[in-house]
Amino acid sequence: MHPTPAAAAVTGEHDDDELAACVVVVDFWANRFGMRARIALHVLQVGFGFVEEDLRIRERSDLVLRMNPVHRSVPILIHRGRPICGSINILQYIDEVWAKRVGTRLLPPDPLKRASARFWADFVDHEVFSTQTRFLKSKGEEKEMAKAELLDQLRRLEGVLGDRSFFSGDEFGFLDIVLIPFSSMFHGYKQHMWVKRCKERESVRQVLPDEGEMYELHKKWYGIE
Repeated sequence: MHPTPAAAAVTGEHDDDELAACVVVVDFWANRFGMRARIALHVLQVGFGFVEEDLRIRERSDLVLRMNPVHRSVPILIHRGRPICGSINILQYIDEVWAKRVGTRLLPPDPLKRASARFWADFVDHEVFSTQTRFLKSKGEEKEMAKAELLDQLRRLEGVLGDRSFFSGDEFGFLDIVLIPFSSMFHGYKQHMWVKRCKERESVRQVLPDEGEMYELHKKWYGIE
């Protein structure tokens, strides 16, 4: 899978002139956090290049070390030769820079709703993701405990969704983009219908990889039997 057809690959040596001439996403095709950036760029109709950073290899590339020397991680959005790091930070940057051009906001205009969306995004990144990782890595009783905790967290998210079409209301937006890369976790009825609605969107279909391919990758990463 990997780079989508709409995201022309940037290959060869990555000099400053090349990076300054375009919008580039540096990421691994299966990185759920990085999928957010690509979906958001598609939503706002921003053309971009894609540089593959294989996370199955321990050493990071010179490009990543140069663009994100603090955390040495992806995703990285490079715009006009300058790096923006961290998936939530990248989403907010994309919204601030390009949303007005197409008249579509990722984050709601109301400050209280924006704060709520960022709160739940933080909940996903620091609670749900860590619980899911623990569930995938563990066995026996510990796995069952992680499963119960994960289901409770997903019920909380279902409560946030309520009867709305999307977490952002009637329109696909910030919190939907944050969550949809983790869609394989959602098996509740409301969440299942939400996943279906999201996957009907071209911006999502272009980015989300095949679930079977993701499962095989996770089997190797987490030693799933």
